[in-house]
Order: sequence, then C-alpha cells, then structure tokens
Amino acid sequence: MSRTRSVNWGQSVLNLIVALFALFCIIPFIIILSSSMTKEMDILTGGYNLIPKTVDFSAYQYLFQRMNVVLNGYKVTTFVTIAGTFGSLAVTAMVAYPIALRRLKYRRVISGYVLLTLLFNGGMVPWYIICVKYLNLHNSLAALILPALVNGFNVFLMRNYFSTIPEELQESAKMDGAGEMRILWSVVLPLSAPVFASVGLFVALSYWNDWWLGLMLIDKAELQPLQLLLRTIVSNVDYLANSSVLSTSVDQMMPREGIKMAATIITIGPIIFLYPFLQKYFVKGLMMGAIKG
Repeated sequence: MSRTRSVNWGQSVLNLIVALFALFCIIPFIIILSSSMTKEMDILTGGYNLIPKTVDFSAYQYLFQRMNVVLNGYKVTTFVTIAGTFGSLAVTAMVAYPIALRRLKYRRVISGYVLLTLLFNGGMVPWYIICVKYLNLHNSLAALILPALVNGFNVFLMRNYFSTIPEELQESAKMDGAGEMRILWSVVLPLSAPVFASVGLFVALSYWNDWWLGLMLIDKAELQPLQLLLRTIVSNVDYLANSSVLSTSVDQMMPREGIKMAATIITIGPIIFLYPFLQKYFVKGLMMGAIKG
C-alpha cells in the first residue's frame, strides 16, 4: 500500500511539473495575443501584459484592409507547405532507405556525402547563381520548394529509423519477388509512420515560416509567401512611423507593436493546430531516429 501511495505521489508531482512547464510555454502566446489587442500607447507606457488595459482591434483592422494580399499569401504558403512537405518526405525517404541497407556497397560513401552538406556550403552568391542562372528558379513556386527540398539532418534521422526495422522482413518480401521500391512502399513505409510524422512536422514548419527564399528568388508580389508579405507590411509601418514628416500622425494611426503581434497571430494560427494530430508519433519517431547510429 505504501509503495502504491509513493508511486501515486510521485506521479502527481510529475504531472504538476509538466503542467507548470506547459503554462510557462503558453504564457508568451497569451502575451502576444493580448498585445495584438492593446492600444499602442498602453504598450509604450506599460509594456506587454497578459490582459490588455484597453481592448483595441486597430492592428487587425489595418491588416484586414489588406486582406486580399494576406489571403493570396496564405494560398501561396499553403500550397508551398503541402507540396514541399510531401515532396521532401518522398525524396528524403528515397535517399535514406538505401543508405540504411547493409547490403548496399557504397552506403558509407553516400552517407559521407550527405554529412558533407551539413558541415559545408558553397556560400550565398554561388547558391544564388545556381538557382537563378542554371536551374531557372526565379519568380516561380518551384523557387520556394526545390532549394529546401532535402535536409541532411532529416536524411540521417530517417535512415536511423529505417535501420531499426528488422531486415528479415525485407528479406522475406524479397523472397516473395518484391523489388526494392515494392519493399519500401509495402513493408518499410507502413512501419515508419512515427519518423514520417516527425520529419514532416519539421519540414512543414520550415516551409511555413520561410521568407528567405521569397526574398531572394521572388520579385512578383502575387508569388510572395505569407511570411514575406507580413514582414514587408511591418517594415513599411516601421518606416512610416519613423519618418520625420509623418511620425506624429502615423503614431496616432498605426499601432506598430500591435501590428507586429497581430501578424504573428495570423501566421502562427494554422500551423499550431497541426501538432496535436502528429503528437502521438512525434516523440517516438524522434527518439527511434536518434538513438541508433
């Protein structure tokens, strides 16, 4: 009985610690949400608070006046995130699966090449020349997808998970006449949902939050991703607010801090709802992919 009570007491303490940690993680999001609905003068005089002193939706009104631009950015970013995530998972799996097989002759050489991409890069200027001049990745949706399609870390994470799958299953399928692609599709992939969920979440977050590719490779406003559009809006507001001619009137009209926080809320909303659907796979895939070298 005493042992049962001690276990229950220890579990209660652990639950309390996790609850407090979760609360600390939620507090910054609440502050951002509160600040997006707070008057500019209240933020400047009293700082950021959990509860707004005076509720003011002028920041959202300013962004909603440009709703057509924001919605277009949402369309571009949503398409890029979905297409990029599925494409990245497919290519990453086709790279990771062969180097996870012990029977592949030059798998260490291929692994070394993948590792090289994590340690060195050619620099921004050669990267830009290759993307624009040789690959013609300029002012197209492919420019927002292809440069970030494969990441060496994700390849190793997926490779390590594939290595945990017993090779006897693959050999059995091979004896039944299945080829490598058939084994990958029918045997390996159904057992790899955790690592696909983990890597997919990493890739989706990367594509959703990316603005660098749009800044470097996109000139057309209708092809700019959401993050870049909102970054441009915030930059324009800061520029107008700091103008010596318009500073007084703009300070009264435009809540600079509120617009920044409202832009954060608008961009973070959809992606934050993706995690609960992947939570049951996330930790397992991350651990299984990391412990086996």
